[in-house]
Amino acid sequence: MATTNDLKNGIVLNLDGQLWTVTDFQHVKPGKGGAFVRTTLKNVLSGKVVDKTFNAGTKVETATVNKRSMTYLYKEGTDFVFMDGDTFEQIYVPTETVGDGANYLLDNTEVVVAVHEGNPLYVELPVTMELVVEHTDPGLQGDRSTGGTKPATLETGAQIQVPLFISTGEKLKVDTRDGRYLGRVN
Repeated sequence: MATTNDLKNGIVLNLDGQLWTVTDFQHVKPGKGGAFVRTTLKNVLSGKVVDKTFNAGTKVETATVNKRSMTYLYKEGTDFVFMDGDTFEQIYVPTETVGDGANYLLDNTEVVVAVHEGNPLYVELPVTMELVVEHTDPGLQGDRSTGGTKPATLETGAQIQVPLFISTGEKLKVDTRDGRYLGRVN
């Protein structure tokens, strides 16, 4: 348990059985009436964002979320297997928990896995990954001047849009948050 005075960005609260991360907070002391804390909360599992106001000094239940650096090993059935580099403990994370990040996961990728009471909550990938283009159609000579894009399939199976000059076998830097092409890697 903590009070609203202990709130800070990144702290995880347990409200009505759901886990919420504090993304923004503001202590407000109006000239008239009692002080309060205005917060913006993000649901850890669904990503839903809500604004919630607490009276100053109100007790709120905090949740212990353990963020650990882990290495992605392999996929087994519908689960992804990650290993803690310090303890060599392996955990199985369902595909739904990994989410869209599964499109950019390569073996031995270092990620952060957030765990609450033994249950994996989410997986944070590095912001950028270097991936090889498995297949893309050649760009046409006349198309280059338009600055257009074409689809490309990466080594992980993900489909992204790339500039027309990219060819099969090239290594690209990709933003794992939205699948955006960021540039070529030499």
